[in-house]
Amino acid sequence: MVVVGAARSGIAAAELLATRGARVMLTELRPTFADQDRLRAAGIDVEVGGHRQETLDTADLIVVSPGVPLDMPVFDTARHRGVEIIGELELAWRWIRGRVIAITGTKGKSTTTTLVGRMLTAAGHRVLVGGNIGVPLSTQVDTSTLETVHVVEVSSFQLETTSTFRPWIAVWLNLADDHLDRHPSVEAYVRTKARVFAHQTAGDWAVLNADDAVVSAQGASVASGRVYFSLSGRTATGFVVDGEWIVRRTATGAERLVPLAAVELTGRHMLNNVLAATAVASIADVTPQAMTDAVRGFRGLPHVMEPVGAIRGVRFVNDSKATNVEAAQRSIESFPPGLVAIIGGHFKGGDLRQLREPLAAGAVAVVAIGTSAPLVHEAIGGVVPVVDAASMREAVERGYEAAAPGGVVLLAPACASFDWFRDYADRGDTFKAEVARLRLAVEGKGP
Repeated sequence: MVVVGAARSGIAAAELLATRGARVMLTELRPTFADQDRLRAAGIDVEVGGHRQETLDTADLIVVSPGVPLDMPVFDTARHRGVEIIGELELAWRWIRGRVIAITGTKGKSTTTTLVGRMLTAAGHRVLVGGNIGVPLSTQVDTSTLETVHVVEVSSFQLETTSTFRPWIAVWLNLADDHLDRHPSVEAYVRTKARVFAHQTAGDWAVLNADDAVVSAQGASVASGRVYFSLSGRTATGFVVDGEWIVRRTATGAERLVPLAAVELTGRHMLNNVLAATAVASIADVTPQAMTDAVRGFRGLPHVMEPVGAIRGVRFVNDSKATNVEAAQRSIESFPPGLVAIIGGHFKGGDLRQLREPLAAGAVAVVAIGTSAPLVHEAIGGVVPVVDAASMREAVERGYEAAAPGGVVLLAPACASFDWFRDYADRGDTFKAEVARLRLAVEGKGP
């Protein structure tokens, strides 16, 4: 069996197969990677420096990492031979014993996944959180029991390599143009996301965003039960905000579940994630008190609307995980006038002009970074002043110079990070480090 790609999920897949007695070859484009000696010691063959055609040609199963495009020519012979090509999510699913809650969407997946895990844990369930959030599902196979509930963040890259994956509860949060550097069209992206419902039956549940026309329309074709949530309140039955409460609307009334006073996340769009998590928890028979206990004290994840501190009245916020235009727009809209937005990186599709209106309403400047800086100028120039920065250090300094006391410097890139950084976390950590360095310099305690 051949595993293609030595990222976190590829390594987990190789180790799972090896512990199940398979002869495994892991092939990686890079000339070296950190875990290769450990894998060889575990009896896994490792091939580095490229995916050799002869390696794929002899495989009887191919497991691809999410970052590996399926249209690579090296897979053509295997497909012609009828060799199954799956991803790590599908592989792990075949051995998981507990029930799975799968959460997908263009934005908000990690926050919602974390909240669902907290709510179910507060209710006394045995919960394992994983998937695209950073813990491959394959690493949970050995500890999975019939009582375990796996709360799994799933990306489009993971879903496109599923063939039998069937979550008990499948959540689709929203859809916006994203990953169009990988998916051939928006329509293909939609079809891939919809695979989260593909194998559900009448005993399963689909949780859908009634405010998103594309997502809501999927309800017509799912075989499972349907539950809707709506931040705008447009669903007659389902989960909405009513006054100062998140409630469940039914034909006979509204049940109060979570007080808004318990929600400590920044930005109205983050409330959408709480709504979705509440819907899932209700299906799982979590009490309103357990839901509230889980929400209270949760201030979000690193790199998601993360407060970084202040320098002489200027606040800094790290939303490095806003890697698409829609996510950046929601982030920008969360702050009052006086905003300086740091935007740019590796552009992966969408329309940056979508940011013009929220920036015009509240921003005093934009700092453009990364390889997409010319696109940022083209899309936003003329709406607010746009200045370039050749590094994150320069971006933080220019953002601070442009902001006034009481204002906010927001990292909301609307782009991937792979031009300058290893990933969005590396970008966010660098932003935080540069804010800390600048604080010391401004306060006369550093270089």
